[in-house]
Amino acid sequence: MLDLTPEKHMDRTGVLINPCKTCQPVGALFAALGVRRCMPYSHGSQGCVSYHRTYLTRHFKEPAIACTSSFTEGACVFGGGPNIRQGAKNVFDIYDPDIIAVHTTCLSETIGDDLNTYIEEMDIPDGKYVIHCNTPSYVGSHVTGFANMMAGFIKYLAVKGKPTEQVALFPGFVNPGDIREYKHLLKRMKLKNIVFPDCSNVMDAPMTGEYKMYPDGGTTIEEIRALGSCRKVLALGRLTSEEPAAQLKRKCGVDFSLLPLPIGLADTDAFVMALAALNGGDVDAVIEEERGRLVDLMLDANPYYYGKKVAVYGDPDTVLGLTRFCLELGMIPSYVLTGTPGETFVRLADSMFKEYGRENECRAFAAKDLFDLHQLIKDAPVDLLLGNSHGKQIAKAEDIPLVRAGFPVLDRYGHPSLSIVGYRGAFALATKIADALMDAFDRNCADEDLDLVM
Repeated sequence: MLDLTPEKHMDRTGVLINPCKTCQPVGALFAALGVRRCMPYSHGSQGCVSYHRTYLTRHFKEPAIACTSSFTEGACVFGGGPNIRQGAKNVFDIYDPDIIAVHTTCLSETIGDDLNTYIEEMDIPDGKYVIHCNTPSYVGSHVTGFANMMAGFIKYLAVKGKPTEQVALFPGFVNPGDIREYKHLLKRMKLKNIVFPDCSNVMDAPMTGEYKMYPDGGTTIEEIRALGSCRKVLALGRLTSEEPAAQLKRKCGVDFSLLPLPIGLADTDAFVMALAALNGGDVDAVIEEERGRLVDLMLDANPYYYGKKVAVYGDPDTVLGLTRFCLELGMIPSYVLTGTPGETFVRLADSMFKEYGRENECRAFAAKDLFDLHQLIKDAPVDLLLGNSHGKQIAKAEDIPLVRAGFPVLDRYGHPSLSIVGYRGAFALATKIADALMDAFDRNCADEDLDLVM
Protein backbone atom coordinates (compact mmCIF):
# COMPACT_ATOMS: atom_id res chain seq x y z
CA MET A 1 0.00 0.00 0.00
CA LEU A 2 2.91 2.37 0.67
CA ASP A 3 3.71 2.16 -3.04
CA LEU A 4 0.72 4.49 -3.46
CA THR A 5 2.24 7.25 -1.28
CA PRO A 6 2.24 10.35 -3.53
CA GLU A 7 5.51 12.15 -4.20
CA LYS A 8 3.99 15.61 -3.94
CA HIS A 9 4.22 16.79 -0.33
CA MET A 10 1.30 18.58 1.29
CA ASP A 11 1.31 20.07 4.79
CA ARG A 12 -1.35 18.52 7.02
CA THR A 13 -2.61 19.85 10.35
CA GLY A 14 -5.74 17.79 10.94
CA VAL A 15 -4.42 14.23 10.75
CA LEU A 16 -1.26 12.19 11.34
CA ILE A 17 -0.40 9.23 9.12
CA ASN A 18 2.05 6.69 10.57
CA PRO A 19 2.94 8.89 13.59
CA CYS A 20 6.52 9.23 14.77
CA LYS A 21 5.51 9.34 18.45
CA THR A 22 3.00 7.96 20.92
CA CYS A 23 1.17 9.55 23.85
CA GLN A 24 2.40 10.94 27.18
CA PRO A 25 1.10 8.12 29.43
CA VAL A 26 3.34 5.57 27.68
CA GLY A 27 6.42 7.53 28.73
CA ALA A 28 5.04 8.13 32.23
CA LEU A 29 4.40 4.42 32.71
CA PHE A 30 7.91 3.59 31.51
CA ALA A 31 9.48 6.10 33.92
CA ALA A 32 7.51 4.65 36.84
CA LEU A 33 8.72 1.15 35.98
CA GLY A 34 12.24 2.44 36.62
CA VAL A 35 11.45 2.83 40.33
CA ARG A 36 11.79 -0.22 42.57
CA ARG A 37 8.58 -1.80 43.85
CA CYS A 38 6.49 0.82 42.09
CA MET A 39 3.07 0.13 40.59
CA PRO A 40 2.23 2.49 37.71
CA TYR A 41 -1.41 3.56 37.83
CA SER A 42 -3.36 4.97 34.90
CA HIS A 43 -6.20 7.30 35.88
CA GLY A 44 -8.51 6.62 32.97
CA SER A 45 -10.26 3.78 31.19
CA GLN A 46 -9.13 0.17 30.92
CA GLY A 47 -8.53 0.59 27.20
CA CYS A 48 -5.97 3.33 27.82
CA VAL A 49 -3.72 1.33 30.12
CA SER A 50 -4.11 -1.79 27.96
CA TYR A 51 -2.65 0.12 25.02
CA HIS A 52 0.18 1.64 27.06
CA ARG A 53 1.17 -1.72 28.55
CA THR A 54 0.97 -3.44 25.18
CA TYR A 55 3.14 -0.83 23.49
CA LEU A 56 5.90 -1.19 26.10
CA THR A 57 5.63 -4.99 26.21
CA ARG A 58 6.02 -5.24 22.44
CA HIS A 59 9.27 -3.26 22.61
CA PHE A 60 10.85 -4.78 25.72
CA LYS A 61 9.38 -8.30 25.31
CA GLU A 62 8.75 -8.13 29.07
CA PRO A 63 5.50 -7.65 31.03
CA ALA A 64 4.83 -3.97 31.73
CA ILE A 65 2.74 -3.98 34.90
CA ALA A 66 0.17 -1.26 35.59
CA CYS A 67 -3.26 -0.75 37.15
CA THR A 68 -6.13 1.55 36.22
CA SER A 69 -9.07 3.52 37.60
CA SER A 70 -11.28 1.69 35.07
CA PHE A 71 -13.45 4.65 34.09
CA THR A 72 -16.97 3.95 32.93
CA GLU A 73 -19.68 6.37 31.82
CA GLY A 74 -20.38 7.35 35.42
CA ALA A 75 -16.81 8.38 36.14
CA CYS A 76 -16.74 10.40 32.93
CA VAL A 77 -19.72 12.42 34.16
CA PHE A 78 -19.20 12.61 37.91
CA GLY A 79 -15.39 12.36 38.10
CA GLY A 80 -12.99 9.56 38.93
CA GLY A 81 -12.45 10.29 42.63
CA PRO A 82 -14.24 7.18 43.95
CA ASN A 83 -12.48 5.05 41.33
CA ILE A 84 -8.96 6.08 42.27
CA ARG A 85 -9.57 5.95 46.03
CA GLN A 86 -10.91 2.40 45.80
CA GLY A 87 -8.35 1.48 43.15
CA ALA A 88 -5.36 2.60 45.22
CA LYS A 89 -6.69 0.67 48.24
CA ASN A 90 -7.08 -2.46 46.13
CA VAL A 91 -3.56 -2.12 44.70
CA PHE A 92 -1.98 -1.83 48.16
CA ASP A 93 -4.08 -4.72 49.50
CA ILE A 94 -3.51 -7.09 46.58
CA TYR A 95 -0.14 -6.19 45.01
CA ASP A 96 1.62 -4.55 47.99
CA PRO A 97 3.86 -2.04 46.16
CA ASP A 98 5.91 0.46 48.12
CA ILE A 99 4.65 3.30 45.95
CA ILE A 100 1.91 3.96 43.41
CA ALA A 101 2.75 6.36 40.57
CA VAL A 102 -0.43 7.82 39.06
CA HIS A 103 -0.53 9.38 35.62
CA THR A 104 -3.55 10.95 33.98
CA THR A 105 -5.00 10.30 30.54
CA CYS A 106 -6.83 12.49 28.03
CA LEU A 107 -10.15 11.44 29.58
CA SER A 108 -9.35 12.41 33.18
CA GLU A 109 -7.59 15.57 32.02
CA THR A 110 -10.55 16.66 29.91
CA ILE A 111 -13.06 16.29 32.77
CA GLY A 112 -10.65 18.10 35.11
CA ASP A 113 -10.04 15.56 37.89
CA ASP A 114 -8.12 17.08 40.82
CA LEU A 115 -5.57 14.40 41.69
CA ASN A 116 -3.90 16.47 44.40
CA THR A 117 -7.14 16.49 46.38
CA TYR A 118 -7.87 12.83 45.66
CA ILE A 119 -4.46 11.76 46.95
CA GLU A 120 -4.76 13.97 50.06
CA GLU A 121 -8.06 12.27 50.86
CA MET A 122 -6.67 8.73 50.49
CA ASP A 123 -6.03 6.45 53.43
CA ILE A 124 -2.46 5.49 52.49
CA PRO A 125 -0.84 2.69 54.56
CA ASP A 126 2.10 3.64 56.77
CA GLY A 127 5.40 3.59 54.92
CA LYS A 128 3.69 3.66 51.52
CA TYR A 129 3.46 6.50 49.00
CA VAL A 130 1.21 7.73 46.23
CA ILE A 131 2.52 10.31 43.75
CA HIS A 132 1.12 11.67 40.51
CA CYS A 133 1.83 13.67 37.39
CA ASN A 134 -0.36 15.16 34.70
CA THR A 135 0.03 13.57 31.26
CA PRO A 136 -2.70 14.70 28.84
CA SER A 137 -2.42 12.51 25.76
CA TYR A 138 -3.19 15.34 23.34
CA VAL A 139 -0.11 17.41 24.32
CA GLY A 140 3.53 16.54 23.65
CA SER A 141 4.52 12.89 23.29
CA HIS A 142 5.73 9.89 25.28
CA VAL A 143 8.99 11.76 25.87
CA THR A 144 7.04 14.59 27.54
CA GLY A 145 5.23 12.07 29.73
CA PHE A 146 8.52 10.48 30.78
CA ALA A 147 9.85 13.87 31.90
CA ASN A 148 6.61 14.75 33.69
CA MET A 149 6.64 11.51 35.68
CA MET A 150 10.25 12.11 36.73
CA ALA A 151 9.27 15.60 37.87
CA GLY A 152 6.32 14.11 39.78
CA PHE A 153 8.56 11.76 41.75
CA ILE A 154 10.89 14.65 42.57
CA LYS A 155 8.01 16.92 43.61
CA TYR A 156 6.64 14.37 46.08
CA LEU A 157 9.77 12.64 47.36
CA ALA A 158 13.04 14.59 46.96
CA VAL A 159 14.24 16.14 50.23
CA LYS A 160 16.78 18.93 50.53
CA GLY A 161 19.73 17.92 52.69
CA LYS A 162 23.40 18.41 53.33
CA PRO A 163 25.33 17.88 50.07
CA THR A 164 26.99 14.48 49.72
CA GLU A 165 29.56 13.06 47.31
CA GLN A 166 26.87 11.44 45.20
CA VAL A 167 26.17 12.51 41.63
CA ALA A 168 22.69 12.12 40.16
CA LEU A 169 22.33 10.92 36.59
CA PHE A 170 19.10 11.53 34.69
CA PRO A 171 19.51 9.10 31.79
CA GLY A 172 16.95 10.34 29.27
CA PHE A 173 14.50 8.11 27.43
CA VAL A 174 16.82 5.16 26.80
CA ASN A 175 16.92 1.38 26.97
CA PRO A 176 18.16 -0.86 29.83
CA GLY A 177 21.33 -1.59 27.85
CA ASP A 178 22.08 2.13 27.74
CA ILE A 179 21.63 2.38 31.52
CA ARG A 180 24.20 -0.37 31.96
CA GLU A 181 26.64 1.52 29.77
CA TYR A 182 26.15 4.64 31.90
CA LYS A 183 26.85 2.59 35.03
CA HIS A 184 29.98 1.16 33.44
CA LEU A 185 31.31 4.66 32.76
CA LEU A 186 30.34 5.93 36.22
CA LYS A 187 32.08 2.98 37.86
CA ARG A 188 35.23 3.45 35.79
CA MET A 189 35.23 7.15 36.71
CA LYS A 190 34.89 6.19 40.40
CA LEU A 191 31.82 8.32 41.06
CA LYS A 192 29.17 7.50 43.65
CA ASN A 193 25.90 7.92 41.86
CA ILE A 194 22.13 7.67 41.74
CA VAL A 195 20.61 6.82 38.36
CA PHE A 196 16.97 7.93 38.15
CA PRO A 197 14.93 6.30 36.73
CA ASP A 198 16.72 2.98 36.29
CA CYS A 199 14.94 0.49 34.01
CA SER A 200 17.87 -1.96 33.91
CA ASN A 201 17.12 -5.36 35.42
CA VAL A 202 13.44 -4.40 35.31
CA MET A 203 12.53 -4.23 31.64
CA ASP A 204 15.20 -6.80 30.77
CA ALA A 205 15.19 -8.88 33.94
CA PRO A 206 16.86 -12.30 33.54
CA MET A 207 14.89 -15.51 33.21
CA THR A 208 15.08 -17.33 36.54
CA GLY A 209 12.05 -19.61 36.25
CA GLU A 210 10.17 -17.57 38.85
CA TYR A 211 8.01 -14.53 38.05
CA LYS A 212 8.68 -11.41 40.11
CA MET A 213 6.10 -8.65 39.87
CA TYR A 214 8.75 -6.27 41.20
CA PRO A 215 12.19 -7.24 39.83
CA ASP A 216 15.39 -6.39 41.68
CA GLY A 217 16.25 -3.36 39.55
CA GLY A 218 14.99 0.20 39.71
CA THR A 219 15.81 3.34 41.68
CA THR A 220 14.74 2.99 45.31
CA ILE A 221 12.50 5.46 47.13
CA GLU A 222 15.40 6.26 49.45
CA GLU A 223 17.58 7.13 46.47
CA ILE A 224 14.91 9.45 45.04
CA ARG A 225 14.65 11.20 48.41
CA ALA A 226 18.46 11.52 48.42
CA LEU A 227 18.45 13.33 45.06
CA GLY A 228 18.05 16.54 47.05
CA SER A 229 21.43 15.93 48.69
CA CYS A 230 23.42 15.22 45.53
CA ARG A 231 26.24 17.61 44.69
CA LYS A 232 25.37 17.69 40.98
CA VAL A 233 22.90 16.39 38.44
CA LEU A 234 24.00 15.32 34.97
CA ALA A 235 20.82 15.60 32.92
CA LEU A 236 21.20 13.69 29.65
CA GLY A 237 18.93 14.58 26.76
CA ARG A 238 18.19 18.27 26.47
CA LEU A 239 14.56 17.77 25.51
CA THR A 240 13.81 15.05 28.05
CA SER A 241 15.76 15.73 31.24
CA GLU A 242 15.72 19.53 31.54
CA GLU A 243 12.36 19.86 33.30
CA PRO A 244 13.05 17.15 35.96
CA ALA A 245 16.47 18.69 36.62
CA ALA A 246 14.93 22.15 36.88
CA GLN A 247 12.28 20.79 39.27
CA LEU A 248 14.98 19.37 41.55
CA LYS A 249 16.90 22.65 41.46
CA ARG A 250 13.80 24.66 42.36
CA LYS A 251 12.92 22.35 45.23
CA CYS A 252 16.32 21.40 46.63
CA GLY A 253 18.83 23.80 45.06
CA VAL A 254 20.83 21.03 43.33
CA ASP A 255 22.73 22.40 40.35
CA PHE A 256 22.63 20.53 37.04
CA SER A 257 24.47 20.28 33.75
CA LEU A 258 22.32 19.70 30.69
CA LEU A 259 24.05 17.44 28.17
CA PRO A 260 23.07 15.67 24.95
CA LEU A 261 22.61 11.92 25.00
CA PRO A 262 26.17 10.52 24.73
CA ILE A 263 25.71 8.95 21.31
CA GLY A 264 28.75 8.96 19.04
CA LEU A 265 32.18 10.45 19.59
CA ALA A 266 31.79 14.14 20.43
CA ASP A 267 28.73 13.78 22.68
CA THR A 268 30.32 10.89 24.58
CA ASP A 269 33.46 13.00 24.94
CA ALA A 270 31.31 15.74 26.49
CA PHE A 271 29.77 13.26 28.93
CA VAL A 272 33.12 11.78 29.94
CA MET A 273 34.60 15.25 30.45
CA ALA A 274 31.62 16.17 32.64
CA LEU A 275 32.34 13.06 34.73
CA ALA A 276 36.02 13.95 34.87
CA ALA A 277 35.15 17.41 36.17
CA LEU A 278 33.49 15.70 39.13
CA ASN A 279 36.24 13.19 39.97
CA GLY A 280 39.27 15.48 39.87
CA GLY A 281 40.02 15.25 36.17
CA ASP A 282 41.00 11.58 35.81
CA VAL A 283 39.79 9.52 32.86
CA ASP A 284 40.12 5.78 33.29
CA ALA A 285 42.48 4.05 30.85
CA VAL A 286 39.80 1.53 29.88
CA ILE A 287 37.55 4.35 28.69
CA GLU A 288 40.40 5.81 26.63
CA GLU A 289 40.90 2.40 25.02
CA GLU A 290 37.19 2.18 24.17
CA ARG A 291 37.39 5.60 22.53
CA GLY A 292 40.43 4.57 20.54
CA ARG A 293 38.71 1.46 19.19
CA LEU A 294 35.75 3.56 18.08
CA VAL A 295 37.99 6.04 16.26
CA ASP A 296 39.86 3.16 14.60
CA LEU A 297 36.59 1.71 13.27
CA MET A 298 35.42 5.11 12.01
CA LEU A 299 38.66 5.48 10.05
CA ASP A 300 38.72 1.91 8.73
CA ALA A 301 35.16 1.98 7.37
CA ASN A 302 35.17 5.62 6.25
CA PRO A 303 34.99 4.80 2.50
CA TYR A 304 31.64 3.09 3.09
CA TYR A 305 30.20 5.87 5.26
CA TYR A 306 31.40 8.95 3.45
CA GLY A 307 28.81 10.85 1.47
CA LYS A 308 26.00 8.36 2.10
CA LYS A 309 22.62 10.00 2.60
CA VAL A 310 20.58 8.95 5.62
CA ALA A 311 17.12 9.71 7.03
CA VAL A 312 17.07 9.77 10.85
CA TYR A 313 13.77 9.67 12.76
CA GLY A 314 12.40 8.91 16.23
CA ASP A 315 12.57 10.51 19.68
CA PRO A 316 14.09 14.01 19.66
CA ASP A 317 17.15 13.49 21.89
CA THR A 318 17.95 10.13 20.31
CA VAL A 319 17.61 11.59 16.81
CA LEU A 320 19.91 14.51 17.64
CA GLY A 321 22.56 12.11 18.94
CA LEU A 322 22.26 9.79 15.95
CA THR A 323 22.42 12.78 13.60
CA ARG A 324 25.66 14.08 15.06
CA PHE A 325 27.16 10.59 14.88
CA CYS A 326 26.19 10.32 11.21
CA LEU A 327 27.91 13.65 10.55
CA GLU A 328 31.00 12.42 12.40
CA LEU A 329 31.05 9.35 10.14
CA GLY A 330 30.99 11.58 7.06
CA MET A 331 27.39 10.76 6.20
CA ILE A 332 24.76 13.30 5.12
CA PRO A 333 21.62 13.26 7.31
CA SER A 334 19.34 14.56 4.57
CA TYR A 335 16.18 14.30 6.66
CA VAL A 336 16.06 14.52 10.46
CA LEU A 337 12.56 14.10 11.84
CA THR A 338 10.71 13.70 15.13
CA GLY A 339 7.02 13.49 15.90
CA THR A 340 7.46 15.31 19.20
CA PRO A 341 6.47 18.98 18.84
CA GLY A 342 8.88 21.81 19.67
CA GLU A 343 11.05 24.13 17.61
CA THR A 344 14.02 23.61 19.96
CA PHE A 345 14.66 20.33 18.14
CA VAL A 346 14.82 22.06 14.76
CA ARG A 347 17.05 24.81 16.12
CA LEU A 348 19.53 22.32 17.61
CA ALA A 349 19.59 20.24 14.44
CA ASP A 350 20.10 23.28 12.20
CA SER A 351 22.97 24.43 14.42
CA MET A 352 24.54 20.99 14.05
CA PHE A 353 24.21 21.06 10.26
CA LYS A 354 25.94 24.44 10.18
CA GLU A 355 28.72 23.21 12.48
CA TYR A 356 29.58 20.46 9.98
CA GLY A 357 29.06 22.60 6.87
CA ARG A 358 25.99 20.64 5.76
CA GLU A 359 23.31 23.32 6.21
CA ASN A 360 22.42 23.28 2.50
CA GLU A 361 22.11 19.48 2.34
CA CYS A 362 20.13 18.63 5.48
CA ARG A 363 16.65 19.46 6.78
CA ALA A 364 15.10 19.00 10.22
CA PHE A 365 11.40 18.62 11.06
CA ALA A 366 9.47 18.52 14.36
CA ALA A 367 5.86 17.42 14.89
CA LYS A 368 5.90 15.48 11.59
CA ASP A 369 4.99 11.89 10.76
CA LEU A 370 6.48 9.09 8.68
CA PHE A 371 4.10 9.76 5.80
CA ASP A 372 5.89 13.12 5.49
CA LEU A 373 9.23 11.33 5.61
CA HIS A 374 8.19 8.86 2.93
CA GLN A 375 7.15 11.68 0.61
CA LEU A 376 10.46 13.46 1.17
CA ILE A 377 12.35 10.26 0.36
CA LYS A 378 10.30 9.69 -2.78
CA ASP A 379 11.25 13.18 -3.92
CA ALA A 380 14.97 12.77 -3.09
CA PRO A 381 16.04 9.23 -2.08
CA VAL A 382 18.48 8.31 0.68
CA ASP A 383 20.90 5.41 1.11
CA LEU A 384 19.90 4.43 4.65
CA LEU A 385 17.09 4.70 7.19
CA LEU A 386 18.13 5.03 10.84
CA GLY A 387 15.38 4.82 13.45
CA ASN A 388 12.69 2.65 15.01
CA SER A 389 10.60 -0.19 13.59
CA HIS A 390 7.93 2.13 12.19
CA GLY A 391 10.20 2.89 9.24
CA LYS A 392 10.26 -0.68 7.94
CA GLN A 393 7.35 -0.14 5.52
CA ILE A 394 9.23 2.77 3.94
CA ALA A 395 12.37 0.62 3.80
CA LYS A 396 10.47 -2.14 1.99
CA ALA A 397 8.59 0.17 -0.37
CA GLU A 398 11.73 2.06 -1.44
CA ASP A 399 14.26 -0.80 -1.08
CA ILE A 400 16.37 1.11 1.44
CA PRO A 401 18.38 -0.62 4.20
CA LEU A 402 17.10 0.06 7.72
CA VAL A 403 19.23 0.15 10.88
CA ARG A 404 17.00 -0.09 13.93
CA ALA A 405 17.83 2.20 16.84
CA GLY A 406 15.87 3.89 19.59
CA PHE A 407 12.26 3.31 20.61
CA PRO A 408 10.29 1.29 19.74
CA VAL A 409 11.87 -1.74 18.12
CA LEU A 410 8.84 -4.00 17.80
CA ASP A 411 9.92 -6.48 15.14
CA ARG A 412 13.30 -7.68 16.43
CA TYR A 413 14.59 -9.20 19.67
CA GLY A 414 17.33 -8.21 22.11
CA HIS A 415 17.52 -4.52 21.23
CA PRO A 416 16.50 -3.19 24.69
CA SER A 417 19.52 -4.91 26.22
CA LEU A 418 21.90 -3.44 23.65
CA SER A 419 23.43 0.02 23.93
CA ILE A 420 23.84 2.90 21.52
CA VAL A 421 25.40 5.27 24.09
CA GLY A 422 29.03 5.59 25.12
CA TYR A 423 32.00 4.59 23.02
CA ARG A 424 31.05 0.90 23.09
CA GLY A 425 27.50 1.68 22.03
CA ALA A 426 28.78 3.88 19.20
CA PHE A 427 31.13 1.09 18.09
CA ALA A 428 28.23 -1.36 17.87
CA LEU A 429 26.06 1.18 16.05
CA ALA A 430 28.80 2.09 13.56
CA THR A 431 29.27 -1.62 12.85
CA LYS A 432 25.55 -2.05 12.14
CA ILE A 433 25.52 0.97 9.83
CA ALA A 434 28.54 -0.25 7.87
CA ASP A 435 27.09 -3.77 7.64
CA ALA A 436 23.77 -2.46 6.32
CA LEU A 437 25.42 -0.28 3.66
CA MET A 438 27.85 -2.99 2.58
CA ASP A 439 25.12 -5.66 2.50
CA ALA A 440 23.08 -3.39 0.23
CA PHE A 441 26.06 -2.96 -2.07
CA ASP A 442 26.70 -6.72 -2.22
CA ARG A 443 23.03 -7.43 -2.88
CA ASN A 444 22.70 -4.97 -5.75
CA CYS A 445 26.13 -4.92 -7.42
CA ALA A 446 27.11 -6.66 -10.62
CA ASP A 447 28.75 -10.07 -10.29
CA GLU A 448 32.16 -8.72 -11.31
CA ASP A 449 31.98 -6.11 -8.52
CA LEU A 450 31.22 -8.59 -5.73
CA ASP A 451 34.37 -8.53 -3.63
CA LEU A 452 35.25 -11.02 -0.89
CA VAL A 453 37.58 -8.53 0.81
CA MET A 454 36.12 -5.10 1.39
